[in-house]
Amino acid sequence: MNHRKRAGIMTALIGLIVFMIVFQSGSPTPVVNWPVETYLGLVFTIGWLSNVPNWLAYVLAALVLILMIIGFYKIGSWIYGLVVGRR
Repeated sequence: MNHRKRAGIMTALIGLIVFMIVFQSGSPTPVVNWPVETYLGLVFTIGWLSNVPNWLAYVLAALVLILMIIGFYKIGSWIYGLVVGRR
């Protein structure tokens, strides 16, 4: 694994953690339960705002989280390429 992939993975991990922190701010939920609570909160938000069926809200929330991880990975590897100056 090269450094660009490592930078992308670290950026995706940090971005996902920051998203969980923002989504769980002010909640008395233990830190161990944050990933599940973030997913369920996203499901609730999608289901409540768009009035879609429950199963579709779960699928869309999972898709949103996967796309966020991919986006953060791409941004991190792109920024690493800019900083280092090679492709």
